[in-house]
This record gives sequence, structure tokens and C-alpha cells, in this order.
Amino acid sequence: MQTRLLFVRHGESVHAADGVVGGPESCRGLTDTGRAQARRLADRLAGEIGTAGPVAVYSSVLRRAAETAQPIAAALGVTAAADCGLCTWHTPPYADGMPVARFQADHAVPGGGVFRPFEAGNETWAELVVRTGRAILDIAGRHRGGTVVLVGHGETVESSFHVLADQPLYRAFDLKVAPASVTEWVTGDDPAGWPPARWTLHRFGDAP
Repeated sequence: MQTRLLFVRHGESVHAADGVVGGPESCRGLTDTGRAQARRLADRLAGEIGTAGPVAVYSSVLRRAAETAQPIAAALGVTAAADCGLCTWHTPPYADGMPVARFQADHAVPGGGVFRPFEAGNETWAELVVRTGRAILDIAGRHRGGTVVLVGHGETVESSFHVLADQPLYRAFDLKVAPASVTEWVTGDDPAGWPPARWTLHRFGDAP
């Protein structure tokens, strides 16, 4: 029995177009282009998944992810569940809505990186991977043998490589995750078992 995880990055967002930190207070959701991307993706996933077993949809709590998940869940006949574990960086409140360039330039932490934050008060990369990893594996464990669509952010997709493929926290390569793209991991093992399940990457960044 296979468990299938489909990671979706949200569609084109207003915060990215404006170049600001899109925290919980300032995220204004998707652009018109992003909403069209979400609708097309919903139709595509409904055609792919159809009635092939149980399906669930989860999303980050941020508005841009929730707006992407809504048409997908509707097309699949389910209700999307929000999970903060799938969120992008938990940035400090002072940065919410701040221009990204200013946040990175004026609040940089010397030596910031994997175990130290890049910016003052920000989450570290290691903390983000642990948080998203716990959410991913908890969700996979709840839906053994089913298909789960996890709508999040570029960082959510990147985290899947550490959690499911056992990549080191400091990778030797970078990932470019397109808006409204799909990354698919599949396992025939118990996704919450020990030793950890062996996952197969079926596609990465698959965008129409």
C-alpha cells in the first residue's frame, strides 16, 4: 500500500510581487495570476487523483497558501485543513510587511545560517526543517495508504528533501521551486515507522 505526498507551492502572491515579508498580518494572498494558477492546478490534480483511494488536503495557515488550497480541496471534494507546521519562515513580528531587502540588510546576523538565524529574531533553517518535518511525517502517518496534497511554500518543498530524502541540513545544491508547482514523493513503507521509510521522488517542481 503506497502513501503519496504531493507538495504544492502556493501560486503567485502579492507579497512576492511587492517584495515584502509576507507574515500572518501582511500576507494579502494571491495575485490574479496566482488565483488562475490555483484554479488550473486544481483541475489538473482532480484529473490526476480522481477517485484513486482516500485523499486529504492540508495547507499552511498563511493566506496565499490557503487561497491556493481552497480550489484544490473543492475539486477533490474535501475540506482543506490548516497546519502551521507547513508555513514558511516564522519571521519576527517587527519584520511583517517590511521590504525583504531592508530586512535582510538591516537586521542580518553575522554568521547566520543553518543553526543561527540569517536575521535577528528569525527562525533558523534547522528549526524550520524540524518544524515542517514533524508536520509532514505526522500528516503522512495519519493518511497511510492515501494521497495527501500539502500546500505550502518553497521552503516547505525544500524541507521535504531533508525529511524524506535524508539530505544534510547544509545541502550541496539549491532548489528553485516554481509557483503552483507539484513535487511528489511516494513510499510503500510505513511513513511513520522506524527505521524511517524509504521515499521515491516521482517529480520535482512540475508546473504547467
